[in-house]
Amino acid sequence: QVQLVESGGGSVQAGGSLRLSCAASGYTHSSYCMAWFRQAPGKEREGVAAIFSDGYKSYTDSAKGRFTISRDNDKNTLYLQMNSLKPEDTSMYYCAARSDGPWCGFAEWGYPYWGQGTQVTVSS
Repeated sequence: QVQLVESGGGSVQAGGSLRLSCAASGYTHSSYCMAWFRQAPGKEREGVAAIFSDGYKSYTDSAKGRFTISRDNDKNTLYLQMNSLKPEDTSMYYCAARSDGPWCGFAEWGYPYWGQGTQVTVSS
């Protein structure tokens, strides 16, 4: 059974940094496309960053230049390093997984496996 567990969220001031982790189990992590999404209160869930099994990365505009997605296949863990945080980054952050293939994007429907989320709060 696929299981994803996020950690590393918390409260920081604007300009600060956090590193989120997503521990994966129940599947061959190295062969999966992984992604981070976020959802703020009253808003739709949106993509943040994605990484193919071969390490190719993509980011949405909100994350470019400030966030870095990475993975450690030996530890079955996905990471999101977030720097220069802004109050508008305040959201619940979720990791998601799908079997690898030609697509590894930012549509929710493409990911059958989701974690429970970790809250990030950025104060001004």
